[in-house]
Amino acid sequence: MPERAGTAAGPYRFGATIAEPQGNDVSSTSTTAGGTSARAAGWVAALCWFAVLLDGFDLVVVPTTLSGLSADWDLDAGGASALITIGLVGMMVGALSIGTLTDLVGRRKALIGAVIAFSALTALCALAPNPFVFGLLRFLAGLGLGGALPTAIAMVNEFSRGARGGRATTTMMTGYHVGAVATSALGIVVVGSIGWRWMYVIGALPALVLVPLMLRHLPESAAYLATHGRRAEAEDVARRYGLELEQPAAPVDAQAGTGGATATLRALFSSGYLRTTVAIGVTSFMGLLLVYGLNNWLPGIMREAGYDLGAQLTFLTVLNVGAVAGLLVAGGVADRIGARRAGVAWFAAAALLLALLSIKLPLAGIYVMVFLTGCFVFSAQVLVYALVSANHPPQVRATALGWSAGAGRIGAIVGPILAGLLVGAGIAFPWGFYMFAVVGLLGAAALAVTVTSRSSGPLAVRPVVPSGPGGSA
Repeated sequence: MPERAGTAAGPYRFGATIAEPQGNDVSSTSTTAGGTSARAAGWVAALCWFAVLLDGFDLVVVPTTLSGLSADWDLDAGGASALITIGLVGMMVGALSIGTLTDLVGRRKALIGAVIAFSALTALCALAPNPFVFGLLRFLAGLGLGGALPTAIAMVNEFSRGARGGRATTTMMTGYHVGAVATSALGIVVVGSIGWRWMYVIGALPALVLVPLMLRHLPESAAYLATHGRRAEAEDVARRYGLELEQPAAPVDAQAGTGGATATLRALFSSGYLRTTVAIGVTSFMGLLLVYGLNNWLPGIMREAGYDLGAQLTFLTVLNVGAVAGLLVAGGVADRIGARRAGVAWFAAAALLLALLSIKLPLAGIYVMVFLTGCFVFSAQVLVYALVSANHPPQVRATALGWSAGAGRIGAIVGPILAGLLVGAGIAFPWGFYMFAVVGLLGAAALAVTVTSRSSGPLAVRPVVPSGPGGSA
């Protein structure tokens, strides 16, 4: 995708700048409008953050309730593994399908629909009479939730202000880890006292507040509206949120946006995107293989190494606290040097730290290493999402994010299986860490061969920043 010269905003800009107020009171008017648009955009970021928090809940809710499930239904190891995996399969299918649907029906409808579907089906899990019904409901809930992540990432990037798409993505993804940690802590209190079924009731309750707030405060993306012929509505959203409209390149416009799901997918695999699409799929596979492999098996590997780590929850808390810290740093780095460069560096650093975990250290030292590993492993994959969002025009952005998340979910299934095989064979320490290190290096190599149209930041909209009377920056 060659870049066009002569535009700082990237190859898809068409410069529909929203006019600034004229006259002597322009400064105060611009300041007031800027504050209003910032508060409005804050609603978008907050609502998307809470939607992603549900993904973090989903990550650990089945492992958290597995003791109760096994006791009620006499599950063996294979049955327990199937219940964990089936939700990931649903999320993979949901990411691949609803991501494309988002580019056709809009961000707002897709995200609200995903939250409603996931929450309703999660509540029904509390009523499941047997493992088969429970697994079916988990699969269907995964379908809904799988589409939430690519949709939320697309929205926060399209409403992010300035060249801060990387920071917007990584900050939003802290919700994922907050959800995982909160669910693990909640499970300690709930499962033993009132039963595992109540965890699924509690997981569905946020929708009672979140959905009404979304209906009231979540707008449709100006980028989506502009690329679907709804220019007047797009300009209205852009004006209210302090944004400047941009338009995708003509070749993409000819293939996607109005030609249905097949045309949208075909555009993603056209000659201009094919190399990047394949590379992103490989990188995301490696990234989520690391994330899910470590979340499921790192405590077991370290116990095999002879470390007295105490409760598994404490260990995973250290890993996820490191993940949140890494996300807050990674976004700023991506906005300065570009999401691709930052992502390659993060994958490479993760590979090095994973290899170093094969060296036996005192307990305090291993906790520090695990914290640092969490900083790089988890945010490396989020930087891939930041790159995808910055690198694709609005007609195919959510589809591209869905492809990235869907390919990653395959890695999420494979990672725990591979690590479990090594643990079962008694060779997880140190070979499990060597395997993870190689996966990190492969992720860095795949990301390095992507073709970027620009380094970072949203392509669909840009903020209007007043630079003085009669002009904008």
